[in-house]
Amino acid sequence: MKYIEDVILVNIRFSEVDSLGIVWHGNYLKFFEDGRESLGLKYGMSYHDLYDNKLILPIVETNLKFKSVLKFGHVARLVTQLQFSKAAKVIYKYTVYNETTGKLAAVGETTQVFVNEEMELQLITPPVFEDWKAKQIWLEK
Repeated sequence: MKYIEDVILVNIRFSEVDSLGIVWHGNYLKFFEDGRESLGLKYGMSYHDLYDNKLILPIVETNLKFKSVLKFGHVARLVTQLQFSKAAKVIYKYTVYNETTGKLAAVGETTQVFVNEEMELQLITPPVFEDWKAKQIWLEK
């Protein structure tokens, strides 16, 4: 499968943990958002670029599996991979490592589809996105 990848570090803040001192599960989706944003900036398709090109990509599916805990004060390393389908959808895969403990913390995936301004599903990937894809350096996996 072909993909592009980005890595960010996330400092776990007090506001992101629950009463047990571990990252509240919903915050992982925020981390994933940070990963998508960073990847888009790195490869020249930021949220501003999507907006300017009228590309609307709502998330239609999210999967998340927890492997070990992240706590306040820990540092997480988030690896975000953008994988393209031949269908008009975009798949992101995430791997979250706890840099403090050296353990795998979580793995996840989100799927987004293209819709028009009336929120109707698009069955063909918009040309501007296909053109952007063609300009990327792809890695074979």
